[in-house]
Amino acid sequence: MDGAAAELREAHRLAGHADRVWSLAWNPAPGAGAGPVLASCAGDKTVRIWKRAPDGAWQCTDVLEDTHNRTVRCCAWSPDGKLLATASFDATTAVWEYSGCDFECVATLEGHENEVKSVSWSPSGSLLATCSRDKMAWIWEVQPGNEYECVSVLQGHTQDVKMVQWHPHLDILVSVSYDNSIRVWADDGDDEWHCVQTLTEDNNCGHSSTVWAVSFNHKGDRMVTCSDDRTLKVWDTSADLSQPKTGEGHESWRHLCTLTGYHDRTIFSAHWSSEDIIASGAGDDAICLFAEEKNSMVEGPSYKLILKKEKAHDMDINCVRWCPQDPRLLASASDDGTVKLWELKGSVLD
Repeated sequence: MDGAAAELREAHRLAGHADRVWSLAWNPAPGAGAGPVLASCAGDKTVRIWKRAPDGAWQCTDVLEDTHNRTVRCCAWSPDGKLLATASFDATTAVWEYSGCDFECVATLEGHENEVKSVSWSPSGSLLATCSRDKMAWIWEVQPGNEYECVSVLQGHTQDVKMVQWHPHLDILVSVSYDNSIRVWADDGDDEWHCVQTLTEDNNCGHSSTVWAVSFNHKGDRMVTCSDDRTLKVWDTSADLSQPKTGEGHESWRHLCTLTGYHDRTIFSAHWSSEDIIASGAGDDAICLFAEEKNSMVEGPSYKLILKKEKAHDMDINCVRWCPQDPRLLASASDDGTVKLWELKGSVLD
C-alpha cells in the first residue's frame, strides 16, 4: 500500500435482475480453489448466484426461481457455505442446497404471518433466525434430513422487525426494528430465549427512527447499526450476554459513538470488513467508508470518514457487503436493479 488517497473503484457491474436488488451474501466457504461466490436477491422473486471466471469476469451461474411468489428480501449462506436461506415477502423462508452442479430447494419454513424481512445463521450453523413485519423473530433449529423446528418465537418489538443478525462467536441474536429499538436475545441455558437487553434512544443513546441494519466486527466486541435517522452508531458488545446473570450489576452492551452528517437520507445498510472498515449504503445513492481513529485523543473510540462515493448507484443503495476472501472487495445492491463490485485502492488505515 502506498500513500495514495483511498479510492473506491467500480470494477464490475452485474446486471440481470428485473427489479430492485434488496440483499447480498458472499459465500463464507466457497470450497478449495474456488473464487468468491456472491448471492443476490430481488423484487423479481429470484436469487442469482455470481462467480468470478478464471479470466476475471463475473458471470451469473445460477438463477434460483419458481419457489418464492413475491419479493426475495434477504439471503444468507450457512457457515459451511453449503446452504443458502432466502427470506421472502410471501411469508416463507426457503433453504437451498448446492449439490455441486445446481441448487435445490430442500426446505420451506412457514409460520410468519406476513413478509419475512431477514434471515441469519448462527455461528455453528445449528440455528436459523428469521424476522418479519409481524413484529416477531423466530429461531429455528436445524434437524437431520433438512428438517427445521421452531424452538422459540421472540416477542418484544412493537413494529416491523427489519433485520436479525447472530453474534459471530456466541449464540446471541440481535434484532432491529421500525420501533427504533435494538434488541439482544439469548438462551437462558434451558432452551428458553429471552431479551437480555434493549437499546433505545431514551436509555442508551440509541436511534431516533427505524433501525435498518446491524453488523458486527470480526472479534464480535463491536457492533454498528444504521437508521432512518441518518446516523450510524457503534456499540461496545464485549460483554458476554449469553451467560445468565443473577442480581444487579450485570454487564451490558453500551453506546460508543455516533457517526452523523455523512449521509443525507436513510442509511439502509452497514457492514464491517475483516480489516475493520465500516461501509454504509443509503437512500442518497452514496457509499461511505469509515475507520477507527487510532491516535484519537478524544474520550473513547472515534471513527473517521475515509471516503464518500457519491452516485455509486442511480437509486437507493439497499445493501453493502465486504467479501470475506478479499477484504478490499465490496459489493453493493440497489433499487436501480444492479449489483456493483468495488475495489478499495490506496492507503486506508494510516
